[in-house]
Amino acid sequence: MTRIGDLLADGPSISLEFSPPKDDEAEKQLLAVVDELAVIEPTFTSVTYGALGSTRERTRDVVIELNRRHPFPTMAHLTCVGHTKDEIRELLDAYAEQGVHNILALGGDPPADAPPPGGDFRYALELVELVHDHPGDFSVGVAAHPEKHPRSPSLETDRRYLAEKLAAADFAITQFFWSVEPYLRLRDELAALDCDTPVIPGVMLFINVHSMRRMADMNDATVPDELWDRCLAVDGDPKAVRLLGTEVCAELSQQLLDAGAPGLHLYTMNRSVAAIDLVQRLGLAPH
Repeated sequence: MTRIGDLLADGPSISLEFSPPKDDEAEKQLLAVVDELAVIEPTFTSVTYGALGSTRERTRDVVIELNRRHPFPTMAHLTCVGHTKDEIRELLDAYAEQGVHNILALGGDPPADAPPPGGDFRYALELVELVHDHPGDFSVGVAAHPEKHPRSPSLETDRRYLAEKLAAADFAITQFFWSVEPYLRLRDELAALDCDTPVIPGVMLFINVHSMRRMADMNDATVPDELWDRCLAVDGDPKAVRLLGTEVCAELSQQLLDAGAPGLHLYTMNRSVAAIDLVQRLGLAPH
């Protein structure tokens, strides 16, 4: 049994995040991408979970398959929005039976243009507690937002609730950000609340300028003017955009590691080239 909470004690981690495929062909492509990325020997990988469980079966099946075929563990994302406790327990039973022992417990985003969904959960902390109480000896992570969760009324409130979640969790992974300062501020503010649970910074290897901007706006992640100008200068040239994304993320990643971050969590956009390039630039690729 390999638990991410235990792996983080061994030194800086490199983890990779993927979106679940939409069909069988996309699933084959994703499995091939992860096979290619195995060359960097990631500490763990993870697979996201669609809104209101829309990718429940795909996420479950891909997590189980990746966990089976690679020596590094794959973590399953779970969200509480719109779910009953019995639905979550059923998924946890399936994961435990197949040797998956790592869960990222998330609140999830309610639909913006529809009434609030039903379900047995209100906050991610409730999901964390259920997973810990469920048979399977799960290692449980949570999400953190360096620049404040979009729905938090204030930064102070955000940090207080995050510290409460982290007291029950084994680690956190952050939303992406574009300068090192928000992460350092988050770390210091959590320390002031006597919270020392590892918080892994998330780094997004963007491959499309306007998709990056749209995701940043959705998550209230500040895009510095200088970075946006550089993005616009290469917009329309896919190779140049990828190279810029790798360069920017390599610089940010080095700053984070130099500041003592417990690892890096790379949002891969289901591609392999940029992640491999980044790890090699940082000198973290196995020899």
